[in-house]
Amino acid sequence: MKEQKNNYKLHAVAGGVPVKMWTEGVPVEDEARQQLENAARLPIVFRHIAAMPDVHYGIGATVGSVIPTFKAIIPAAVGVDIGCGMMACKTTLHANDLPDNLGPLRSAIEKAVPHGSNPRRMGRDKGSWETPPDESDRAWAALADEFDAICEDYPRLANTNNRKHLGTLGTGNHFIEVCLDEAGAVWFMLHSGSRGVGNAIGTHFIELAKKDAQQHQRNLPDQDLAYFEEGARYFGDYVRAVGWAQKFARANREVMMQRVVAAARKVIAKPFEAHVEAVNCHHNYVQRETHFGHEVLVTRKGAVSAKAGELGIIPGSMGAKSYIVRGKGNPESFMSCSHGAGRKMSRTKAKKLYTVADQIAATEGVECRKDAEVIDEIPMAYKDIDAVMEAQKDLVEVVYTLKQVVCVKG
Repeated sequence: MKEQKNNYKLHAVAGGVPVKMWTEGVPVEDEARQQLENAARLPIVFRHIAAMPDVHYGIGATVGSVIPTFKAIIPAAVGVDIGCGMMACKTTLHANDLPDNLGPLRSAIEKAVPHGSNPRRMGRDKGSWETPPDESDRAWAALADEFDAICEDYPRLANTNNRKHLGTLGTGNHFIEVCLDEAGAVWFMLHSGSRGVGNAIGTHFIELAKKDAQQHQRNLPDQDLAYFEEGARYFGDYVRAVGWAQKFARANREVMMQRVVAAARKVIAKPFEAHVEAVNCHHNYVQRETHFGHEVLVTRKGAVSAKAGELGIIPGSMGAKSYIVRGKGNPESFMSCSHGAGRKMSRTKAKKLYTVADQIAATEGVECRKDAEVIDEIPMAYKDIDAVMEAQKDLVEVVYTLKQVVCVKG
């Protein structure tokens, strides 16, 4: 690809590899820049770091960054929502086939998929299954043996929400939506990851990496950037565990989509087919890939694979557009793109700055919750999705533009 076709700005880092930033026209916090520089100074980073237009401050590594490492892996860069990602499927339904009142459709989806959570002191967690349905049990059967083997080495992982979380949404920015594309076709779309068990795996290995770093007296710019080198005690165990969590996350989305489609069939009178086109992609994960002639471990923390011709999903905030995209295979971004609009303010700041009235106005025309508990997800807390898409036009092309009409929040 010719250099002039690339949209990135080169950010030099003293004592480290450069950062290539696809951030023209979008804000980047100073704290996020500092995190990028910290990661760039690690001796294990290969060639450069790629910062996507939705880049923002995270724990350890920046959300919206692509970090290639050579014979080493950074658990905190993958994070604790291992395998978090998106799934979307196009149906044979048209906008005219949806009921005028979308409230019952939203209610049916909320009943079909556990979502949210409540403190243990309040009894059973509403965000998990009491008795998992057949769809969850079938998916768990394909994961159970490998999980049992991991638990033999790490028994504490057995006492987690695993099987009971398979096919559940979670909290925060996780969501299920009914959307319409430009032609009026109905899509179902959802966002979730590896739930409680993925969180436990991530947390456990991040702790081990930090202890390992202290023992070897590495001069880390940030303790959250502690890493395992290939051949080290925990490297192989982490690769196995994180790979399993990523499989769990993908299966989690597939089970939820089955439940959403079944729920919609109970409410929508017209028979329809789902999965006319379907995409299921991670945006918090690590895997071995070859770039610039070298095999490296690529960690995408809030970034999506965008190989040439590969389909991906870039959601906006609730009330904004989302995009089904096709990758252009840009080698400079390690064939990646953004995973969404990206937050421009913290959840705490959003709750202080905006009101329920603001939330109602910002989500006009969308059947969704409009109460104080979801103000942190108000569209204004996120970057402008149009600016984000413009900044990465050399990374992806838009295939479909989706607008939500129903949104279920975690």
